Amino acid sequence: MSLIDLDTIDVAIAPKPQRPRRRPEWIKVRAPGGEAYENVKKLMRSKKLHTVCEEAMCPNIGECWGRGTATFLIMGDTCTRSCGFCDIKTGRPAPLDWEEPERLAQAVKAMNLRHVVITSVNRDERPDGGAPIFALSIERIREIQPGCSIEVLIPDFKGDPDALKIVMDAKPEILNHNVETVPRLFRKVQPQDQYSWAMTTLENAKKMQPDVLTKSGIMVGLGESFDEVVSVIHDLANVGVNILTVGQYLQPSKQHLALERYYEPEQFTELRDIALGLGFQWAECGPLVRSSYRAEQQVRALSKIYKQLNPA
Repeated sequence: MSLIDLDTIDVAIAPKPQRPRRRPEWIKVRAPGGEAYENVKKLMRSKKLHTVCEEAMCPNIGECWGRGTATFLIMGDTCTRSCGFCDIKTGRPAPLDWEEPERLAQAVKAMNLRHVVITSVNRDERPDGGAPIFALSIERIREIQPGCSIEVLIPDFKGDPDALKIVMDAKPEILNHNVETVPRLFRKVQPQDQYSWAMTTLENAKKMQPDVLTKSGIMVGLGESFDEVVSVIHDLANVGVNILTVGQYLQPSKQHLALERYYEPEQFTELRDIALGLGFQWAECGPLVRSSYRAEQQVRALSKIYKQLNPA
């Protein structure tokens, strides 16, 4: 057998894409702090409540807590799913705490909130996914803090319409479920989720309560193409979603999915323009945008529009 002289062969080897090493200037945020921030933190501890702001290491925690707002995380701090982007711990959760809705409502009243966002871990060990806790939280907040609008960021409940109906019958102002990524990357990013469950959840929510605003969000930078993101935006528009958020994925730790690329600010602007052109009533697109970012502004602005279109 003769040896091959590699110098005589023109071999085209695709270069391995290099992942970004430094965060660009538009990604950097200030460390959280200040009196308002500390007051929110103390209140959460006193009520034995969790926030997704802390559990998911949100980059906007300083800004939001500094304004006295937070996204409450209900049903514990342990998730039954193991998404590759999320910093919330995975495992067997404790039994549901049926007193939690009362403590949550009391915290909302203590903070004198005009708008509250409630999200949860996945509770796949329960057939209803914990949907009754969402409904009870909505009902109790309405009782003791009248006038406070409510946004719920729910799991997909595996596409189960009965679980979703429990939440929708409580009529939150905004029903949010994040699709998170493009169909091609679902198995990698959210191995226990399905794209069809996300779309079914959002479509059914709008059918059950047409007057409730629906919302969804996408992370970018996980290896998807720009065109794939645009395709998901089209899918969300087709199921009647009103509000879109698009933000840059940031790797919480080396154990999480690697960041493949940073999107430029101009690309976020382009995605926003595309969404508004497709009929979304609000599109919040930017490097540090997260699902609950400027949520109160969204509900206030869109509620006025709905009242104008549907006067009593």
